[in-house]
Amino acid sequence: MTDFVLVAGAWLGAWAWDEVAAELRGAGHDVHPLTLSGLAEKRGAAAGLETHVRDVVDEVERLGPRDVVLVGHSYAGLPVGLAAERIGDRLRRLVFVDANVPVAGESFLSGRPSEGVRRSLAEHDGFWPPLGPDECAGQGLTDEQIARFVDGATPHPGATLTEPATPKRPLTGLPVTYVKCLLDGDEPMPAVARLLRSDRWELVEMATGHWPMFSQPRELAGVLRASVSRS
Repeated sequence: MTDFVLVAGAWLGAWAWDEVAAELRGAGHDVHPLTLSGLAEKRGAAAGLETHVRDVVDEVERLGPRDVVLVGHSYAGLPVGLAAERIGDRLRRLVFVDANVPVAGESFLSGRPSEGVRRSLAEHDGFWPPLGPDECAGQGLTDEQIARFVDGATPHPGATLTEPATPKRPLTGLPVTYVKCLLDGDEPMPAVARLLRSDRWELVEMATGHWPMFSQPRELAGVLRASVSRS
């Protein structure tokens, strides 16, 4: 039995993991989907990147597991990656799902065209509005899955996107599975490609889009279960 702490990316809360969590629990694991501050049922709470790191660390400390797998999807790769180094020997494995990874001095918006996002933050009181249905196209989602995403998404606190990461040590020393969703691009981003040179990192590819917890929950749960056997 393993304790999984699951953290979804921008606009999403713990609810996004419902199907994956059910699969993992059915296999006998303890599963703890986490909503970050300012999102979903915690909407309205002030939050920066450090707030989200603390959310993850506090959840692990509250649960008290010594054999935890931290899973971060998309944006959540930043707080999950930073939290991983703080929980020490409680960590069994870190899984990034089509995620950003923390790079010292860089934010979520670093290294990408960000003018549109920054303008949107300025126009929406510092929050990043969720995507609409048309922006979810081409990611392997059914109309029903897109509707579920759009209906459940909430504005994302912008400070978490602009604050730079401050890792204390290289992620190369941690046991990591990186899940690349091929409909969102064939190649990992450059920061991930560099880290994948480490013999403690492994790459797993999924033939689906950026939100596999919706499009392929059973397959994603299988990837998470398999990552444990390699820890």
